[in-house]
This record gives sequence, structure tokens and C-alpha cells, in this order.
Amino acid sequence: MKIVPVIDLKEGHVVAAHLGQRESYAPLNTPLCRSSAPLQVATALLTRFPFDTLYIADLDAISGAGSNFDSLRALHRHYPHITLWVDNGGVELKQLSAIARPVIGSESLGGLSDYTRLRSAHPSALLSLDFHEREFRGPPALLANPRLWPEAIIAMTLSRIGSDRGPDLTLLTELSARKPASSLYAAGGIRNRNDLHNLNRMGISGCLLASALHRGDIDSAALNGLLTPRSPDPGTTGTKP
Repeated sequence: MKIVPVIDLKEGHVVAAHLGQRESYAPLNTPLCRSSAPLQVATALLTRFPFDTLYIADLDAISGAGSNFDSLRALHRHYPHITLWVDNGGVELKQLSAIARPVIGSESLGGLSDYTRLRSAHPSALLSLDFHEREFRGPPALLANPRLWPEAIIAMTLSRIGSDRGPDLTLLTELSARKPASSLYAAGGIRNRNDLHNLNRMGISGCLLASALHRGDIDSAALNGLLTPRSPDPGTTGTKP
């Protein structure tokens, strides 16, 4: 099972995500380190756990309020062996692809044509199917046609991020059944070791974690036996900036 820690960037800081209410996100306060600076938080995560990938949401780029590309580039330069999965709202993906594997977030798409254009230009990109509660945020035609989905899909339940509600197992089951050959990653609401083992038993390929890592509810012991060995991400190009 692939475990991918999440770093949400806003105004140069790593922020604590909660329920998808991005306007209220504040700089991260974590026992893992004494800073909310992206490099320090990434270092704290990577020195405690054998992760090979980081998921990063550039919330400023997603909202159209700016960019944290300098922070992304610094992370890539400091940890060139770590794969970065980055959702930046589909902004300047050619530049982003030099240092990261892009994530196309459905909530940022104006229509299906936006998706087909981005996928054509960046065939290695992951797709994040974004939901708030059970409401899909994105072009309805994209959700309705699994043939358009890539091999790697993130099921992002925004309304469960940072919550104690657990992952949306019903949604994950439905999405997995609609494209059984895909690698499906769960994101939002994952609380503890039991949630991880339930997802693993369901055949979920991996999950994205943040709050549970910083709270200590998921530690090295909980990850033992679940983490896949470090290996190159098949979706990366290996290019340098």
C-alpha cells in the first residue's frame, strides 16, 4: 500500500487543512517540528517515515491568489529522490512537470474540454476526483465516463479532511467498481491504523495522510507492513528544472 503524506501550501506556509474550508486554514502547528516552513515540515516527515512521495496542494494557485512554485522547486532540489505529486489548479503544468507529477483536480476544471486538453499535454498526470460530502466538484461528464480516467486516481473527500469521520468507504467502493483496473488512492478522513487496514483489505492502492500523522494517531508502528518499498514513480519523467 502506498502511503503519501500531504503538504498544503498557503502564502509560503504549510497549513492545517480542515473540512475543505480553505479560507480558515492556519499555519501548521505540529509536534514533528517547530516550523510551518515547507522544507522543515517535509524534512520532519521524511526523517521519521520511509516515504517516497509527497502530495502537495498549492492552495494559492488553486484559488488564483498566487503561487508557491519557489517552495516546490526548493523541495525538489533538496529531495530530488522524492516524487512530488502536485495539484496547482492546472496552472503552468509544463513548468511544473519538470519537477513534479501533476495532479489534475476536478474542482479546478471549467469543463470537460479543460480536462482533455490537460490530459493530452500531460499523460502522466493523476486525476483527483473531488467531492464535498457526496457532491462531485467538477464536470459531470468526467465523473460519468470512467474511460476518461487515467490509471491513477485520487478520491478526494474534501469535507472529511482533518475530521474524525473516517474515509468514505461507500464512495471508494463505488469508484473502484467503476474502474477496477485503476490505482485508487483515498484522501480525507483517515484516522488511524484500523482505517488503513480496512482500506488495504478493500484493495485500495494507497492513501493520502496529514492530520493523523501530525497528531501521532498513525506512527511508524501503524505503518509497519503497509508501506510499499521505495521505488521510482512510473508517472515521473525524471527531468530536472
